Amino acid sequence: MSLDWIYYAISWILLAWHGAWDAIGVPDAAVIGTNWAWILAIVFLVVTVRVILFPVFVKQIKSQRAMQALQPQVKALQEKHKGDRETLQKEMMELYRREKANPLMGCLPMFLQIPVFLGLFHVLRRLDPANGGKTLYGWTLGQFESASAAKLFTAPIAGKFGSTADELARLGANGTTVKVIAGILVLVMMGTTYLTSRQMILKTGWAEDPQQRMIQKLMLYGIPLSLLVSGAIFPIGVIIYWVTNNLFTLGQQQWVLRKFPPPQTATSKPGTSARNPVQPAKTGGLLGRGKSAPPAPAKPVAPKVAGPKPGAKPVNPKKGPAKRQG
Repeated sequence: MSLDWIYYAISWILLAWHGAWDAIGVPDAAVIGTNWAWILAIVFLVVTVRVILFPVFVKQIKSQRAMQALQPQVKALQEKHKGDRETLQKEMMELYRREKANPLMGCLPMFLQIPVFLGLFHVLRRLDPANGGKTLYGWTLGQFESASAAKLFTAPIAGKFGSTADELARLGANGTTVKVIAGILVLVMMGTTYLTSRQMILKTGWAEDPQQRMIQKLMLYGIPLSLLVSGAIFPIGVIIYWVTNNLFTLGQQQWVLRKFPPPQTATSKPGTSARNPVQPAKTGGLLGRGKSAPPAPAKPVAPKVAGPKPGAKPVNPKKGPAKRQG
């Protein structure tokens, strides 16, 4: 299937935002070694896509809440059908169908952004002066030449950590500068990717379902580590898109998680949000380094009162000991 429609759409949004920033006076020429009109065009490509996908993101949160509310029933099914995976899977699928919960909804926003990422990757990879077809996807010759010369702190947005010497020569770039800028951005990309996953887990807790827990671990550790290798082939413009997207996600998740707090479960105390008893949610921000909640103060223990000795007369505490008669 041809992906030209994606390339045209991504190009149109990029060129529209570049034209908008140029119209309001953002210089097209480099300032501090950076062509801000093109950098802002990539940043606002993220904003455009995320605004379009915002309803899907809200559905993702609601689906995750529904899945979390079903965790006690999922755990009961796991105990009931321990050792019988086939029956367990059938029962769980029936539970999800009956309660209208979709385990795959949590990954839907990410999947919908993959075509955008691939489209931008393709468009920026074309910004090589040696490439033919410079007016493809709605670009003019002037726009192509302006974008191919666009830089972030003197590193071209079409350059990448793994650019060859010939590619760097065509882009008029210094290899060391490109590697330093790209390397820093890759590390920031890994860090913000980790934080977006950690933010969600800290707010909702670890899933009881082993498959869901495996997905959480993959999102938390696997994807950031994979970026250490794949980041070498990403153009700098694509990494800018990824980092901006992660920062947008951090802010959006914080807002949505406050608006749609975790549901209460049968094991939750009134007034407290539901947490996984095995992996309790932590406080103290994204890194989970804040102080844990202080323990409840111990109730004072009433002093023990010795009982009366056998044969002794009872003493009235109000009147005190009886006076001795003279």
